[in-house]
Amino acid sequence: MERRAHLVRRALHAALALPRPVKQLVAGPPVRIDGQQLDLDVQLLRRVLTPRRPAPVPAPDRMRAGQAFVDRLVAGPEEPGVRREDRTVPGAAGELPARLYVPDEMLRDGDGLLVYVHGGGFVAGDLDSHDGLCGALAAEAGVRVLSIGYRLAPEHPFPAAVDDCLAAFAHVAARPEEFGAAPGRVAIGGDSAGASLALTVARETSGGPGATPPVFCLAFFPVTRLDGRTRSRELFGDGYFLTTAAIETMARWYVPDEMREDPRLRIAEGDLSGMPATYVATAGFDPLRDEGEDLVARLRAAGVPAVLRRHPDLTHGFATTLGIGTRPRQAVAEAAGALRTALALLPGTATRPS
Repeated sequence: MERRAHLVRRALHAALALPRPVKQLVAGPPVRIDGQQLDLDVQLLRRVLTPRRPAPVPAPDRMRAGQAFVDRLVAGPEEPGVRREDRTVPGAAGELPARLYVPDEMLRDGDGLLVYVHGGGFVAGDLDSHDGLCGALAAEAGVRVLSIGYRLAPEHPFPAAVDDCLAAFAHVAARPEEFGAAPGRVAIGGDSAGASLALTVARETSGGPGATPPVFCLAFFPVTRLDGRTRSRELFGDGYFLTTAAIETMARWYVPDEMREDPRLRIAEGDLSGMPATYVATAGFDPLRDEGEDLVARLRAAGVPAVLRRHPDLTHGFATTLGIGTRPRQAVAEAAGALRTALALLPGTATRPS
């Protein structure tokens, strides 16, 4: 598989390097939906990766293998100036893999830490699939990033992932110095399913006795409901990488029927007033777009400082496609800037001497 991925990656990047008119010819006519136009490089990737005929959702192991193959194709180069340290952190039922990213250029206003939860539909993804993204966030924001693994469905259904993330975050928040961070400067973030888990941790630890909540939450294209009939799901549920069929299948693998009403699965409902300041990035061509934007509206209504940044020309999963054109990297850099600013503005921040 490694050799095949290498060959396909070379062919894909050769196509991405073509002059724009030739690239447009290969990609086809511009894609315009809902007042938005798909980025040309992303459109070319869509042309390469989208099957001509709808295919059934594969079994979990095959899905993971397929996603790992795609991850190799779209990943950018390893981030320079970022040191990596493999660690472990306690989960709810044992040690979890973790990876600490330490940039050469640290944030001048203090040592912050972002605990990052990878996406993958609660079924796939790992530290390696999000290595490029975490390295980019560390470099762009000038903060340490601790990427954590967690138990995956269907082998470990809900609430295993939630319990693991809560346990891991509690450990880090109680001992930030072990990871080179200052007390009271630990944020949380994630993408897709990982954003859902990060938001759940933020909500479950906010306002509760004895819990230490994150000081900031960074969420790329979060999933906030197991089912839904939003306009974005209707518009983009087929042909834009993440499909309605995949969403529904992974939800069945993740949550047993008898637990579907658990309030921990309803991130946008209930009392959100204790949530930390939150930055949500959505993609215009994403079936999850509308639920992420609805979450921001609900956070604001609850008095929570919440920023929404829609990237109208991108698709679901853009944060890990840093080898595809320039737009995904720009979007990640914007999010990293929000994280950097949020940590720099925390009360009690003292500027270090030059």
